[in-house]
Amino acid sequence: MPIHTKKRKFQMGRQSSNTRLGEKKLVTVRGRGGNLKRRALKLNDGNFTWVSERVSRKCKILEVSYNATNNELVRTQRIVKGCVVSIDPTPFKYYWHIHYDNNKVTRLPEIKESERQKNLDDKKAKLQKTHPFNESLEKLHQFFEKLNKGRLLAKITSRPGQNGRADGYLLEGKELEFYTKKLDKK
Repeated sequence: MPIHTKKRKFQMGRQSSNTRLGEKKLVTVRGRGGNLKRRALKLNDGNFTWVSERVSRKCKILEVSYNATNNELVRTQRIVKGCVVSIDPTPFKYYWHIHYDNNKVTRLPEIKESERQKNLDDKKAKLQKTHPFNESLEKLHQFFEKLNKGRLLAKITSRPGQNGRADGYLLEGKELEFYTKKLDKK
């Protein structure tokens, strides 16, 4: 068959970014219409959301733990959308101790210390009653106490090769159970 159209600029494909775990390195790519893409070649942190608490914190990515598409991406530590990563739990631990831990030592002035402590305790009790996982709060507390590994599992929801960011959310509940089973099989 004779070719009725030749290659066009808008049909051009580029080499994949293959974002790796490492010190942050971004490249700007000009797209169609003069738009710019920020392509991440290496990343080591991102914004992660704790959905049940409605809280986001910037955390360091420690390693790529699981990828449903290809184990080669886990072995080479490639960050793509949908992969499960281990992150540093320190910002979320800090949030937990402020809002739920009853053994917290407050750094408030000595004036009206007992009154402020009572208000904080009342606030914590109210938060614990209205928490979506209030029946499993004790399990969550034990989970944070047992974090000797120093890792939380999170799923990447952004596209690092397109916008240069690795954002995601913490795995909880049934989704966490599902991925821990997958990781145990490996």
